Amino acid sequence: MGKQWIISISREYGSGGHKIAEKLSEIFDFPMYDRELLDNVFGDEANVEEWRECDEMPAPLAFSKKFSGTKNSSEYTLAKRQFNYLRKKANEGGSFVVVGRCSEYILREYDGLIPIFILGDEDTKIKRVMDRRNFTEKEAKAALARHNRLRERYHNSYCEGKWGDARCYDVCINSSRLGLDGTVKLLEDYIRGRMEQEDEQ
Repeated sequence: MGKQWIISISREYGSGGHKIAEKLSEIFDFPMYDRELLDNVFGDEANVEEWRECDEMPAPLAFSKKFSGTKNSSEYTLAKRQFNYLRKKANEGGSFVVVGRCSEYILREYDGLIPIFILGDEDTKIKRVMDRRNFTEKEAKAALARHNRLRERYHNSYCEGKWGDARCYDVCINSSRLGLDGTVKLLEDYIRGRMEQEDEQ
C-alpha cells in the first residue's frame, strides 16, 4: 500500500464544496465520505433516516470540546460515532476524501491529511442554491445564513480551531473566482504537489 492521503473538504453552504469533493474523489480514485457516512456508521442497526436531521448539527450548549459534557443528546451520539468511524478508516491506512465532520481537526495527527476550506461570493452562492433547490432569492439567502450558522456552531462545538480560520487548513479557496472546474484543477495541482514532495523525501 502506498502513502495514505486524506483530503478533508470543509465548506460554506452554497460554495460547491460537495461537488468539488466528488470531482477530487474521481480524479484520485479515492472513496468519498459525506452524507452516506450515516449508512456506514449505523449499517442495519438503526433507521438511518431518523438520524439525518442530527447530521452536522451543533452540540448542546453545555457540551465540552473534551467530550465531557452532555453525552445523551442525539447530536453528540452521532458526531462521536462519525468521528470514531473516520478514525477507524484512517487507521486502516487507506486514502479517502471526507466532507465536513470536523475532519481537519479529528484526523489532524495523520501525516497525509490535506485540509481544505471552500468559500464563495455571496451572490454566487445564492444563485447556486436557487438553481439547485428551486428557491427564491429570499429563500436562498435564508438557507445560506441558517446552514452556515449551524456549520460554524457544529464545528466550533468539537474543534479547537475556528471554522473557516485559514490557520486550520492547507488551502482556503474562493470557488467563485475560478468556478468549480477551475477550483478543482487548482486543488488537484496542489494535492499532486504534496504527493510529489512526499515521493522525493
